[in-house]
Amino acid sequence: MLPGRLGITAPGIPDNPLSISWHDSTWIPILNTTNVMDYFSQGSNPFFDRTCNNEIVKMQRLNPDQLQNMTGLEYVLLHVQEPILYVIRKQHRHSPQQVTPLADYYIIAGVVYQAPDLANVLNSRLLSAVHHLQSSFEEASSFARYHPSKGYSWDFKSQRPSIDKQSKKDEKPREEPSSLFQRQRVDMLLGELIKKFPLPTPPQPKITPAAPVKSEPEGSAPENKEPKTEIKQEKIKPPPEKKPRIN
Repeated sequence: MLPGRLGITAPGIPDNPLSISWHDSTWIPILNTTNVMDYFSQGSNPFFDRTCNNEIVKMQRLNPDQLQNMTGLEYVLLHVQEPILYVIRKQHRHSPQQVTPLADYYIIAGVVYQAPDLANVLNSRLLSAVHHLQSSFEEASSFARYHPSKGYSWDFKSQRPSIDKQSKKDEKPREEPSSLFQRQRVDMLLGELIKKFPLPTPPQPKITPAAPVKSEPEGSAPENKEPKTEIKQEKIKPPPEKKPRIN
């Protein structure tokens, strides 16, 4: 295998074909329907079996249509959706009309993967469902309590503080919405905008002049006037002086 052209997505399980991928960067820009089979049949491709009938036809320079008259292992282009998706099937041919599919390979943007079969898909989905069910049962059992006189009960309050602490740890610290420099800068820009575009002055209310006071004609009695009280001051004469008697 050429270095750099085989990408192993799961290094711990290199024998599993579902965990590896392959690509050749020199072919990806020119990949199309006519050369996709030549791209897949390169010797560095771990998914290609060199003992297949395609390699025999290629070595003997025969017409690719001769594959239908041969028996044994072969690869055929099953589906094309240019320029992204190509599907190649590996099958065993028994006769021109009878074949047995063995595996499917899809090429997405030049990267070759092996499509999982139905058993692997069901196995993965079942393992995922069992894992989530087991996690839910374990979490539910942590809230169960037993007392000899009361029996079994649920206690969610004791676990709540630890859950709250964990959620607080996971929360990111809140960032300050703005700094002092940003606020000063915004205030300065707003002041310049107000100078360029002053706010309209609100309309002032109109003041109506007071009505003139009408003069009353002579001889008419004034209405609603308070009576005036006059205080007369009388002059009090001092008492006569007493003259002394002369004996």
